[in-house]
Amino acid sequence: METIDLLKRMIQARSTAADGELKAAQVLVDYFQANGLTCRLDVWDDNRANVTVRLDSGKNRPALLFAAHLDVVPPGETAWRFPPFEATEEHGRIYGRGAADMKGGLVAAAAAIVDAARNGTALQGDIVFTAVAGEETDSSGATRFVRRHAEELAGKLAGVVICEPTRFDVITAHRGILWLNITTAGKTAHGSMPHLGVNAILKMNRLLDRLGSLEIPHKPDPLLGGCSMSVNRIEGGKAANVIPDRCTIEVDIRTLPGQEHGAIIAEFEKVFAELKASDPQFEAHASVLRSANALRTDANCPFVRAFLEVTRVAKPIAVGFTTDGPHFVPLDAPIVIFGPGDPAVCHQPDEYIEIADVEHARLHYGRIIQRFLT
Repeated sequence: METIDLLKRMIQARSTAADGELKAAQVLVDYFQANGLTCRLDVWDDNRANVTVRLDSGKNRPALLFAAHLDVVPPGETAWRFPPFEATEEHGRIYGRGAADMKGGLVAAAAAIVDAARNGTALQGDIVFTAVAGEETDSSGATRFVRRHAEELAGKLAGVVICEPTRFDVITAHRGILWLNITTAGKTAHGSMPHLGVNAILKMNRLLDRLGSLEIPHKPDPLLGGCSMSVNRIEGGKAANVIPDRCTIEVDIRTLPGQEHGAIIAEFEKVFAELKASDPQFEAHASVLRSANALRTDANCPFVRAFLEVTRVAKPIAVGFTTDGPHFVPLDAPIVIFGPGDPAVCHQPDEYIEIADVEHARLHYGRIIQRFLT
């Protein structure tokens, strides 16, 4: 059960945003090196890291890129039945933060590549594998990988396989993401004399009332539906007896193919201007926390048709969540998302993955390698 041992070590190397990805990256490097593969460890900011491996070939066919992410979300405040970073095995499952999202798919792909090397598979195209930082926060690892490898890979790939949990569905389209930080400004004063200040929380309340009826212009997509917006975080005030001079919200917007993120921000700025026109003391500004375009791969392209055939999936699907996939678009190759694990358990307490699914994914990725590279 070499693959499961690797999965446990990857979970135990907790790789939240606070901890960074370096420990998990080193576990992966040790695994590849122990199996005779040379890999590149790219480290920045002390604890951020990407790992990249390339199996060379006769280069008679385009290369195939497998991409995964090393980072996980924090375990949260809700109690877990199993400690989130102990990688508990019970009843055919591995429990732990990141088990499904997405260290299960990551180790399955890594093991399939080691299998190809051990078996002496006569590759006609290169296998490239990368495990990157920051998918859950800023996609810094994916953008860094593409920036550093675009010249050698762009236009030279058969396709990109993102090993996210999909329950072995093949995903070819998903919505984009635009996270905004919006701040209202005020003026401090003593809580006993509120008339001498400007209350930023009350100004934010006016904005929130307006956002409740805001319709972001868009044309519904036949696969992805509509554009959505959700206000998911708010912060303001320093003390009970101080008029707050700052209040901040974070807004999660899920976008569709063709939507310009700049145009969406302009809609918010229009709302700010409207509120200021009726209240000269209203001040607000927006900044981008994270942005990724929607993904859509042609479901009828030869790569997707062959991928469906080898995985024995009838047709691809579209989903509402977002992956690192759009950041690989500059490589000019079809992108699919495919891997083990149930998306419904991602970011949940007692996240888990079925051991059988990890092994099944290893076999799937091996067959994909055979189909496209031999």
